[in-house]
Amino acid sequence: MEAAHPADRVPTDATPPDGQPPVRSTAGPTPPTAGEPALVESSGGLAPLADAGDHAAPPARKDRARSERSPRDMALSLLVLLVPIALLLAFYRGVLGGDEPATVDPAPAIEQARSAGAFPVSPPEGLSSGWRTVSARYQAEAGGGTLRIGYLTPEGRGAQLVESNVPADKLLPAELKGGQPQGPADLADGSWQRYTARGNEQALVLLEPNRTVIVVGDARDNELRQLATAVR
Repeated sequence: MEAAHPADRVPTDATPPDGQPPVRSTAGPTPPTAGEPALVESSGGLAPLADAGDHAAPPARKDRARSERSPRDMALSLLVLLVPIALLLAFYRGVLGGDEPATVDPAPAIEQARSAGAFPVSPPEGLSSGWRTVSARYQAEAGGGTLRIGYLTPEGRGAQLVESNVPADKLLPAELKGGQPQGPADLADGSWQRYTARGNEQALVLLEPNRTVIVVGDARDNELRQLATAVR
């Protein structure tokens, strides 16, 4: 096989005969040598291709800026959530009385106890409006009947009035959880006795032949005495 003669090779930019335009090569730009920037063709000629490393810094800066703003964005998101919750709580407490305890009418339980006729029923009289009735129930038992009325005192503490004809030796251990007598109470009616009670509660007890009256709760001593005095 004969080697191609140099004259047979097509020059990249051959000089045409006189009167003809120069022949331009379509083979593209010559690859750059090591250390030289690559060239790209533009409307104004060949321009160096920018190094890819020149564009690596901006994304890193954007990521740092985004991470620096994230705590602020989280705080704003929490604020958007907390504002409506605070408004709902204010409406619940201020308009709907959400902090007010649910009260009941003790009249049906008192009437049921009177109808049973097991013992003289003496509901409290003369208590101020600060006393709120939160529970009332009459329960008939094998040994008699028991009326229980629960109160929330003006100071926001609990007190309960118990009237029953169940024998005292059974009633007191059940109601006072093993409470023991502590001596006479400082009341106009000297028949009331002080008793210890469950937990941090204390009690005032009135023992009568046909009924036992108990005032018990974690209310202060003055409020317990006020409730006991209101029982006629």
